[in-house]
Amino acid sequence: MTDEELPELPRGIALAWGVAANPQRGPKREMSVERIVEAAVELADADGIGAVSMAAVAASLGFTPMSLYRYVSAKDDLLLLMQEEATGIPPEEHREHDGWRDRLRALFEAQVLIYLRHPWILALPITGSPITPNSSAWIEAGLEALAETPLTESERLAVALAMTGQARWYGMVLAGYSEQARISGLTADEVSARESALFDRVISADEYPHLRRAIDAGVFVDQQDPFRFATERLLDGVAMYIDALGRGEGHAPVQEWLEIDRVELGGDKKYREAQKAVREAEKALRVARKLERQALRDARERLARS
Repeated sequence: MTDEELPELPRGIALAWGVAANPQRGPKREMSVERIVEAAVELADADGIGAVSMAAVAASLGFTPMSLYRYVSAKDDLLLLMQEEATGIPPEEHREHDGWRDRLRALFEAQVLIYLRHPWILALPITGSPITPNSSAWIEAGLEALAETPLTESERLAVALAMTGQARWYGMVLAGYSEQARISGLTADEVSARESALFDRVISADEYPHLRRAIDAGVFVDQQDPFRFATERLLDGVAMYIDALGRGEGHAPVQEWLEIDRVELGGDKKYREAQKAVREAEKALRVARKLERQALRDARERLARS
């Protein structure tokens, strides 16, 4: 592909890399992309992403919305730049750790902290790879941590993305609990205890035997962090795979989990109708099973009374 055939950078990405053209007019001394983004991040940190609008950001800076549009021409570009600003770059401390596992764990923990500081990031839709400097730096750090392993380049990226995804999921849960604690005035332990009590009221052994057993075992008030446990087991799996490569075993083939192209078929009318029929059948099956369980409970009660 020649330079003439290369796609033009979207303005938001160009702004992030500092290669977008500057506005020819406007309050240059008082206004800049950096100031706009910083003001937007402050609004989101204080009141959530819903508080961010071009008008609100302009008002916080003492300008009109039209002044902002000379620098950031679309709200989607502003959201991209906000995410870039809040994400920052990976901490240098991760390089002080020995071994790929400890380095990945340090990056994981740093990412989780970002989500706790800026939970509004989690509300932003994922529309593709964020091709921006800071986001690229986090991917680079993950790949660097795995550079000395026998993994292929694709496998290193897969592991780095898996850890990033785990950090996002973990951050989403922690941020949600923190917000619930803030709203309710309860501590995190009290929120967990309340959830356990609610589960205890509605989950029966007849309908959900395995979940009921877990509740009785106190899993929802257990001090062990299930997300940390899952992350360590993810790393265990990668370690076992690396050890197998060291013993001379071949790389595992990557197989598609989905046998059909759901994106391609999503626009097919007959396929949509079939999906709808499946959902309706599943709903009817759930209702039938609920009635069956209720009839079983009633029969047991009659038997106990007799």
